[in-house]
Amino acid sequence: MSRIRRPFKVAFSLLAVVVSGALVGCSGGSSGDVLQQVRDNGTLRVALTQANPPWNFLDDAGKPVGYDVDVAREVARRIGVDNVEFVASNFQSFIEGVRAGRFDIVISGQTVTDERKQQVDFSTPYQVNGVSIFTASSNNSINSLEDLRGKVIAVSAGTTQEKFASEEIPGAQVKTYQNATLGLTDLGRGNADAMLVSRFQGSYLAKQNGLHVKPVGKLLESEVNAMSFRKGSTEFKKEIDKAISDMIDDGTLTKISRKWLGGLDMVAELKALPPEQS
Repeated sequence: MSRIRRPFKVAFSLLAVVVSGALVGCSGGSSGDVLQQVRDNGTLRVALTQANPPWNFLDDAGKPVGYDVDVAREVARRIGVDNVEFVASNFQSFIEGVRAGRFDIVISGQTVTDERKQQVDFSTPYQVNGVSIFTASSNNSINSLEDLRGKVIAVSAGTTQEKFASEEIPGAQVKTYQNATLGLTDLGRGNADAMLVSRFQGSYLAKQNGLHVKPVGKLLESEVNAMSFRKGSTEFKKEIDKAISDMIDDGTLTKISRKWLGGLDMVAELKALPPEQS
């Protein structure tokens, strides 16, 4: 199967760019590099969904935890920022939020695409995520993409899976959800035929919540995820990339991933990427 291309593209007029710039100014930042702003403020504002375990979610005390959260805290420390403020958002709002200055960076499993790179800048990759088809446990009729023609397909809103299901699966009826937990729960109740979601995340959520769903078929694609931030923040990108590189080299990223991802070594996954994706 050829590599799936499914990012979404949004056209911005000159007026939108001007308004976005004004919003950044109103948020307390300047037109300068994000690095100086976060260091002056002493706080790194990090956007994540807070609803996609084990990557990021709220614990019993209502505090953000997970792989992305630990990575964010470590990155902040390494770029010289003491505090991290986690901002709840979603895939539909990440790019808009970065451009408007509502947060400094997105660390929430955002896939790198050419279309998104026109609107925001991305760090070097910090995780790889394999996308799979999930069905109800009792469903034995769906085993591949070809079996999804004309079916009701659940996806998380604003993800690349939503775009792919809408444009690449003939006759698909796409149902969007705010997060994977809601989509998989509805799938298990029989309100969708399948869901496109991270294989690891879907399996984790099914086990943790007792959902009657299962992954089927081969991985559709291994998606490369990176952190996004306002375009033109050259110094910020340099420091973020260095922090990620150092975390890979000194074993920190391996430790964090093994803690949250069932023993998976994310560094090994990243090193296995082809040169054009790493």
